[in-house]
Amino acid sequence: MSAAEKTIPATLIPGDGIGPEIVESVIEILDAVGAPFAWEKRLAGMAAVDATGNPLPKETIESIHRTGLALKGPLTTPVGGGFKSINVTLRQEFGLYANLRPTRTIVPGGRFENIDLVLVRENLEGYYAAMEHYIPVGDDPHGIAMGAGYNSRAECNRIVRFAFEYAVKNDRRKVTLVHKANILKLLTGLFLEEGRKVAKEYEGRVACDERIVDACAMQLVIDPWQYDVIVTTNLFGDILSDLTAGLVGGLGMAPGANIGEKAAIFEAVHGSAPDIAGKNVANPLALLMAANLMLGHVGRQDLATRIQGAIDAVVTTGAARTRDLGGTAGTRELTAALKQKLV
Repeated sequence: MSAAEKTIPATLIPGDGIGPEIVESVIEILDAVGAPFAWEKRLAGMAAVDATGNPLPKETIESIHRTGLALKGPLTTPVGGGFKSINVTLRQEFGLYANLRPTRTIVPGGRFENIDLVLVRENLEGYYAAMEHYIPVGDDPHGIAMGAGYNSRAECNRIVRFAFEYAVKNDRRKVTLVHKANILKLLTGLFLEEGRKVAKEYEGRVACDERIVDACAMQLVIDPWQYDVIVTTNLFGDILSDLTAGLVGGLGMAPGANIGEKAAIFEAVHGSAPDIAGKNVANPLALLMAANLMLGHVGRQDLATRIQGAIDAVVTTGAARTRDLGGTAGTRELTAALKQKLV
């Protein structure tokens, strides 16, 4: 059996709200190009709570441990009840240290044209370690809220190396280290120190520069074209990745990959949008582009390129767009138009 014919086990999590319908759309398109995935369908989020009482059932975790690969629709963490963020739990359970967020203009005519940049976010440490507590003041037991984060030398090195390796493999010209080492001299100073070490190893292949995070945010809305690959710590990456999504029309155009050494989970980073669930208006493109990242991850970039060509032919040209992109097509109509281009 050739590499192109090899079947690859993968976990499929439809998710909540619009999740099942955009997952259905994406699976139709993957089937149309002969994607190699053999799916294990599992529950998470509110769908899992309704079925099992647990937002992240043991069976779902075991499936991802078996396959090392998952595609998931948007999930809702139940409010109250002591439930931890499902996404944070998945990242920690599977050591998904790198969050990859490509940003590319699909629909022309917006405020920014020809955007093509990638944000790499450290996914396990920083302030998202969420070591928080209260200090009482007088009669107020919650008089002061304290939060602590941490960055390890090893993790800073690993995430920056991931960004440079991504740049090399994808013919990117430059990596920008984004930090706040002028104020958080130790916490992000360590990140900058390790980033500079790694950058020296890639001299002559990939350029490197540095930005303080607030200056980076300003420049991203003034001259985003100066950026190519951005790598940064957890909190800054969370904020900047939503900002970069805004350059190309919002989270409906934002795919995400969470990558570790033994597993990878691909997702649409937008929410479950229960208000439009089941109405045939949801935009499946973020999840479809996440599936493209998944195809590239397993060595089937040829199929991802075919799907991206269909997106360009249908969405970029305006042949079919969902309402959030200024069109009138529904989820099913956009799916059909994309499949037609793949024939």
